[in-house]
Amino acid sequence: MAEIKRFPVMTLEELDTLNSDDVIEGYFDGRANEPEPGGNRSKSYWHGWRNGMVDGHHMEKDAAMAILAHLFVQRGRLSGGTNG
Repeated sequence: MAEIKRFPVMTLEELDTLNSDDVIEGYFDGRANEPEPGGNRSKSYWHGWRNGMVDGHHMEKDAAMAILAHLFVQRGRLSGGTNG
């Protein structure tokens, strides 16, 4: 079986396109230390899974996560404290 090559979300523009229901589902699965999703799952789900894995202490935060978190916080500061 071929490995699926995915690239992390690294821009706010891409973050804004993700399906929030898939992100939430993936997040809870990641927190529960479920295995990395296969090709039957969306990038939104995978993004949520990655964040859940970090929050559940099953995986270390990587550079892409740190960059996106910084951009997200910056957007909140520039928009008067709200993100979105």
